[in-house]
Amino acid sequence: MLSKIYSFYYDGFKSMTVGKKLWGIIFIKLFIMFAVLKMFFFPNYLNTTFNTDTEKADHVMNQLLRPVQKDGQ
Repeated sequence: MLSKIYSFYYDGFKSMTVGKKLWGIIFIKLFIMFAVLKMFFFPNYLNTTFNTDTEKADHVMNQLLRPVQKDGQ
């Protein structure tokens, strides 16, 4: 069963022409989204704000355990 699935996808990807270029574009876009944009738009807040691991853990615990504030209350 697994060998049939493997051979199905292997043969499909082997005979692709345009699909290889599309997969290349997809991987380039994923790299840009996760590597490049993360550096500029998602800085490491904990490392820039807190010095010790204990301070970081306390902050995360407080954020997870604080009660949710509903709108209008």
